[in-house]
Amino acid sequence: MKICVYGSSSPLLDKVFYDEAFKLGREMAQRGHSLIFGGGENGLMGACVRGLESAGGKSLGVAPRFFDRPGILHKGCDQFIFTEDMSERKNIMEREADAFIAVPGGLGTFEELLQALTLTQLSQMDKPVAILNTDGYYDALSALIDQAIARKFADGSVREIFGVFGDTEELLNYLEGKQKER
Repeated sequence: MKICVYGSSSPLLDKVFYDEAFKLGREMAQRGHSLIFGGGENGLMGACVRGLESAGGKSLGVAPRFFDRPGILHKGCDQFIFTEDMSERKNIMEREADAFIAVPGGLGTFEELLQALTLTQLSQMDKPVAILNTDGYYDALSALIDQAIARKFADGSVREIFGVFGDTEELLNYLEGKQKER
């Protein structure tokens, strides 16, 4: 399976986040999955691709040309696609991926995750989506979604279109199970 991972590019996070992203990449490769990601050298994207590479996995980086500066992009990708802008980047990642994972991140990660969920909700995409909730990072987002459901801003079926996991192996089991259902 080709799994798109969205996540932070920050080099300033607590070690637990890098360790879990590395573990995710390594476990993906050990299970025979490849990585599609934003091509970043740093942060959780960088940790994930290094974990993947440590176990012999394959990666596709996708980034706008304006990110092509020293120290920004991971040069070890098996394939790299440069785009004109972020919108084209997301379109390629959505098209190429079989499944999506959001690890902790900021506004860009939120935007990418919410777009994947929205496309799924609108039946414009039929690919599994999961959240790796390292150190409870996404607890507040889960609570916000629950509030939206409770206050009738969203239907309860929204909870069925993604999974939230604190454990990498459970998350990958979920994606693999969803892939088999398709």
